Amino acid sequence: MGQGSGIEWTESTWNPVTGCTKLSPGCKHCYAERMAKRLQAMGQANYRNGFSLTLHPHMLDLPLLWRKPQTIFVNSMSDLFHREVPLDYILRVFDVMRRAYWHRFQILTKRSDRLVELDSHLEWAPNIWMGVSVESDKYRARIDELRKSRAVLKFLSLEPLLGPLKRLELQGIDWVIVGGESGLKSRALDAAWVIDLRDQCRNANVPFFFKQWGGRNKKKAGRLLEGRIWDQMPLDPSFA
Repeated sequence: MGQGSGIEWTESTWNPVTGCTKLSPGCKHCYAERMAKRLQAMGQANYRNGFSLTLHPHMLDLPLLWRKPQTIFVNSMSDLFHREVPLDYILRVFDVMRRAYWHRFQILTKRSDRLVELDSHLEWAPNIWMGVSVESDKYRARIDELRKSRAVLKFLSLEPLLGPLKRLELQGIDWVIVGGESGLKSRALDAAWVIDLRDQCRNANVPFFFKQWGGRNKKKAGRLLEGRIWDQMPLDPSFA
């Protein structure tokens, strides 16, 4: 069994890289940074450098030891396409994902420019899902860059959603996740933004997953949108 996750849209996490640097407003209250500092204080060896970007080659083969098929979020504590992660190391991560064909791997990046830059070097497989984070209209170009990649399944994480995203071009997008920011300093999520995105996905026949309202107490705020849970998932191309 993998390292279980409380993230609603995945089952496990795998972190062959930890640490990152802030890139855009969605990073302001980064949960991974808070968690990394907490784990460093607890003496967790993989977080000896806190939230400084660190490669962990000893973690690379871990998914190959997990025999039960599961959905795995890659680098929940980092960004695989960070400029400080060498191409050779990224290729090693991709090699493990291809060999662990019985799992589904979810990669998420804000660095879509580097994704496009490296795409021709990457050997995509149907079990490798590629997504970009888009927190506001200013960063919608990340979606166009994702579309340029040769990933078999492409998805969007619109979290933390900080403003409306009107008239998205969803052609070539297989899944959309939406969520609000959580924590003591969380920024507000407007229900109208979420409903509009849900309706855009409905009209484009794209599966829609509403992760959370967020806020200071995300459990209390819950996940209900207009009286129901929205946890649609994409068709798995591994079995298409």
